[in-house]
Amino acid sequence: MAGRIEDYALVGDGRTAALIGRDGSVDWLCWPRFDSAACFAALLGTEEHGFWKLGPTDPTAKTSRQYRQGSLVLETQHETGTGCVRVTDYMPANDGSHLVRIVEGLSGEVAMHMRLAVRFDYGLAVPWVSHNELGDLRAISGPHKVVLRTLVPLHGENQTTVADFTVSAGESVAFTLSYGPSHEDDPPPIQPRKVLFETDRHWRDWSSRAAHGTPWDAILQRSLLTLKALIYHPTGGIVAAPTTSLPEEIGGVRNWDYRFCWLRDSTFTLIAMMDGGYLDEARAWRDWLVRAVAGNPEQAHILYGIAGERMLPEIELDWLPGYENSKPVRIGNAAVEQFQLDVYGEIFDALYQARQRGLLGDADGWRVGKALLRHLENVWNTPDEGIWEVRGGRRHFVHSKVMAWVAFDRAIRSYEEGEPYDAPVDRWRTIRDQIHAEVCEKGFDTELNSFVQSYGSKRLDASLLLIAHMGFLPQDDPRVVGTVEAIGRTLSRDGFILRYDTEDQTTDGLPGDEGAFLPCSFWYADNLIGLGRCEEARALIEKLIGVCNDVGLVSEEYDVKGKRLVGNFPQAFSHVTLVNTILNYSRANGPAKERGAHAPEEVHEGACLRADRAAGRATVPA
Repeated sequence: MAGRIEDYALVGDGRTAALIGRDGSVDWLCWPRFDSAACFAALLGTEEHGFWKLGPTDPTAKTSRQYRQGSLVLETQHETGTGCVRVTDYMPANDGSHLVRIVEGLSGEVAMHMRLAVRFDYGLAVPWVSHNELGDLRAISGPHKVVLRTLVPLHGENQTTVADFTVSAGESVAFTLSYGPSHEDDPPPIQPRKVLFETDRHWRDWSSRAAHGTPWDAILQRSLLTLKALIYHPTGGIVAAPTTSLPEEIGGVRNWDYRFCWLRDSTFTLIAMMDGGYLDEARAWRDWLVRAVAGNPEQAHILYGIAGERMLPEIELDWLPGYENSKPVRIGNAAVEQFQLDVYGEIFDALYQARQRGLLGDADGWRVGKALLRHLENVWNTPDEGIWEVRGGRRHFVHSKVMAWVAFDRAIRSYEEGEPYDAPVDRWRTIRDQIHAEVCEKGFDTELNSFVQSYGSKRLDASLLLIAHMGFLPQDDPRVVGTVEAIGRTLSRDGFILRYDTEDQTTDGLPGDEGAFLPCSFWYADNLIGLGRCEEARALIEKLIGVCNDVGLVSEEYDVKGKRLVGNFPQAFSHVTLVNTILNYSRANGPAKERGAHAPEEVHEGACLRADRAAGRATVPA
């Protein structure tokens, strides 16, 4: 049975990633890309669906783990009554072919056990196992092949590969699992210890440029490293998560494939990368975005494959029982066919924010943008499925209309601030003002003193927390303040914020419940910062950081009652908002203010951080 979601750590190489449990079991790995079929799928089933476990034979061993400082190299230490060993797990950076596990004896001697069960096609296909002329183990099924190289003797047992060995102080044993197409020669061998040094240096060099000077520098750097690990290096696209179908409610049906790129995350990701110190990654993401949406504006999607693919059919894998029996297990995502107005605002804000930070566009990008706006002129006043991809019918969602306003506003700003191309700016201004007036009239409920989820509704929605950040209204506008207070009263669960009330199933058309959505909780903290409620904001930030696991990773949602992480893991959107909120707290011109401002200002210390310094608590453990 799979471990709790928080029991997993991630190693990756810029093309795919593996999840490794606290018990030393690799329970999830898709090769050669994030969105390829898994060869280890025990995370969504049982050991019969594929895993690779490495650890001491002593069941009472004391285990601790950590990433190397500033690196994506994972170290797990096992202490038994006879000695202590360290297992180092990593994937060579930007390689896409190898997963390496090195066992080192630290003291005494420790009996170790290794079990490997490769199951291609999400646990469905048992491969043909043989040995090549060098004695390496080879597992083949259809187009797939993996090769295991080690000096430890291996033997077969119940359709798994097994090894028992002992490591003494000063000794080390390496295992390298390599992927390649079955019709080609075996993947070439690597030198595990030499490549370990190179990989660790790669990550340390990259992370050394991370933003700092906040009260939570360690978790800020770890989140940026996690985001880097979720970028598909060849294209610059960033997956929402490396997993599929980890449930939003244990035993429920809200199980989705997140191994794709969502446009709604684009601006948040761009700002997190740029303000985190990484313009190259932001440029690659911006360029991916322009390529993905190029074409007929009416065919623009809300999400794409990591290389810009548009056909992502959703199917169910009925042979997998699901994480803790949470069915169905889905691959692909039917939301690709939905209509969501907010993505247009995200696209234009992403391009605008990139331009403000020196990532200038070109004529092709501007032409794509104008074509999208011509389409938006005709559809902004139609209902849509909204930011949360509801399956309960289209509505006039307020957040969607706000983001349509953002699209026209950012295009106008770009032109006014020197975009050297022609544009129908006067028409855009008229539409922008029309949208603004309509939202303020139809989207605000005077009885609730709050903006509402959709026109004519009495329901609240956490996406409304973005109204001030988008520059639609000032943070101190009474309607914004009333909305923040209303959401805090109605959607908060022990301080964590729900997206909306799932008890009303007419909203999303799905049965069951879900956890508190962590990005919304960070948005709430951003509003507290904007309103000068620094004590409350700091307490909430520390509460949210506190649900990250022992190696600094966090999923999409948090089950307040069960006190555990739920949803796909690690979740890029959660780490993006964590980064942005920490920077919002620490800087006078944090990401939330920059999105609504006309130009980024020089970085200055924020009022909340100044208050911390005055109180003598500028830094805290992270």
